[in-house]
Amino acid sequence: MDSRAASFNPHKHLKEEFVSNLTGSSMLEIAALSTVVPVIVLLRHSLGSRSPSDLSHKDTSSKNNHDSLVSPKSWRAYMATLTMDYLCIIVPMLLSFTVLSEWTYLSTILLTFSLFLSAAIKRFYSSLPSRVAPDSLRTDISLYRVCMMIVTCLCILAVDFRIFPRRYAKTETFGTGLMDLGVGSFVVANALVSRQARNISSVNLMTALRNTSPLIALGFGRLVSTAGVDYQVHVGEYGVHWNFFFTLAAVSLLTSLINISPKNCGILGFSILIGYQSCLMQGLNSYLISSERGSSIISQNKEGIFSIFGYWGMYLVGVQLGNYLFFGSETSASKRGKEWARRRVWIVALLFWLLTIILDRHVERVSRRMCNLAYVTLVLAQNFQVLAILMLSDYVGGSKSTVLEDAFNRNLLGSFLLANVLTGVVNLFFETLFASALTSLAILLLYAYVLSVITGTLEFYGIRLKFW
Repeated sequence: MDSRAASFNPHKHLKEEFVSNLTGSSMLEIAALSTVVPVIVLLRHSLGSRSPSDLSHKDTSSKNNHDSLVSPKSWRAYMATLTMDYLCIIVPMLLSFTVLSEWTYLSTILLTFSLFLSAAIKRFYSSLPSRVAPDSLRTDISLYRVCMMIVTCLCILAVDFRIFPRRYAKTETFGTGLMDLGVGSFVVANALVSRQARNISSVNLMTALRNTSPLIALGFGRLVSTAGVDYQVHVGEYGVHWNFFFTLAAVSLLTSLINISPKNCGILGFSILIGYQSCLMQGLNSYLISSERGSSIISQNKEGIFSIFGYWGMYLVGVQLGNYLFFGSETSASKRGKEWARRRVWIVALLFWLLTIILDRHVERVSRRMCNLAYVTLVLAQNFQVLAILMLSDYVGGSKSTVLEDAFNRNLLGSFLLANVLTGVVNLFFETLFASALTSLAILLLYAYVLSVITGTLEFYGIRLKFW
């Protein structure tokens, strides 16, 4: 059995070492990358002139008519548009994270200038509407969640190739790597649109367990599958048995069980974060960073278990911000308007960046491994920066969304699971560590296109991979 497992992944230890002992990049580079991604998306929007709904496969006369298919010509038109979105959105992002990574700041300046130029030209030759639709805030939030998902899907495979800069990979203890933001961004993205943020009443224990059971099942599924094929796992990330899905399930379960107004979630969240940070500075951080592990389940998974406090606090802060900015009865878009929300999102982003710099320099350096207070504020700063830039879409004009974005938005979790499966397949059947730069880029581009086509096909046929 051991020899068979080893045959699946003969270079497991080399791959684990490849993503170990890394220190990350600078906050400035993280901010630059967080500008590149939404600017690329808005540039694609500026090139469009009609909504992707024009290419819809569904009969618009009936919302329930999901089975009416289009002619082959419409299918070809849909896939042609999806491919154009792939070329204009995913390819530039992938290039920014790989072969163009040494020119991050120059790329940021050039892309931002191009977006300003495009917006100026459109304003000069056409009169853009000064007022936005009531659902424009929801569109921006959905677009932000899609951007987060696309970047995550690209990075989880790219990190296994040498073409992906090591400074973008997850840090070992302290530091700010691009991939460090992944799990935190998932938590924030879920918090902003959660039941609590929308002021929907809390659920009882059985309902909470039922709602989180799919995440728990996915966590055990990942644990069993990775062990079954001897897949590489960096133990210092979450622990021996813990993984990303268990963290999401724990945060969801804890939040579902508390009966607290969303207006007070932020206070509770910051109280948890400050208390947890105090424990870290009293010696807990040394325990979590240490490579020594006992035989108990807690010691074996100390990083994943203790970091729950940080992610839970982050989630609660996100709930209050989501409620205040987007869903609160007194501050809804229909009463305050998008301009009100846009200004405050920019202020929140800047405040969190300032707080992150202060905490990183004077309290404790950013640590994704521990999910300390500086990491929480970094994730909030980066996510609100992306959202703030996307909320400038009204000044850009063009399409409100693309078929690629609509496809990912319909199947956010499904696309992530598919990306994980494809990543595993590539790693098991191809030696990513020894691929040349050209071969690596070709594989990544093909992987991203396959992911886009499958996700788009699901959207085309009205299939949603949601099983709970």
